[in-house]
Amino acid sequence: MGIDEYGGGQGPQPDVLVVTTNDVQGYRVQEVLGEVFGLTVRSRHLGSQIGAGLKSMVGGELRGLTKTLVQTRNQAMARLIEQARARGANGVLAFRFDVTEAADVGTEVCAYGTAVVLARE
Repeated sequence: MGIDEYGGGQGPQPDVLVVTTNDVQGYRVQEVLGEVFGLTVRSRHLGSQIGAGLKSMVGGELRGLTKTLVQTRNQAMARLIEQARARGANGVLAFRFDVTEAADVGTEVCAYGTAVVLARE
C-alpha cells in the first residue's frame, strides 16, 4: 500500500485551515461561528470481513480495513470542510475524529471542530 492509500490531511495551502490546536500562530480568531462536523457511516463488505478474520488468526495489518478507514476519515473531513466553508469559515480549530460502531452494521466516523474566521496578525 502506498502513502497515498493510507494517508490523509490537507494539501499545502487549503482555503479552510483545519488544525487540532485551539489557536494558530500568526493568526487571531476574528469570529467564532460554532461547531461543525462531517459524518459518514460505512459498512464492511463480506469479502473484507472474511479476509480480516483469516488475517487475525496469523497476525499482521488488515490492509483492506486500513484503506477503508482512511477513505472514511477523509470523507468525513471533507464534509466538515464543506460545512465550515458554507458558514463562511476559513478555519476549524480543535479538530477531532470520533469513531463508533453503528448498530452492528457499520462504523460511524464523525470529524468535528469549531468553525472560525481567522485573520493574520
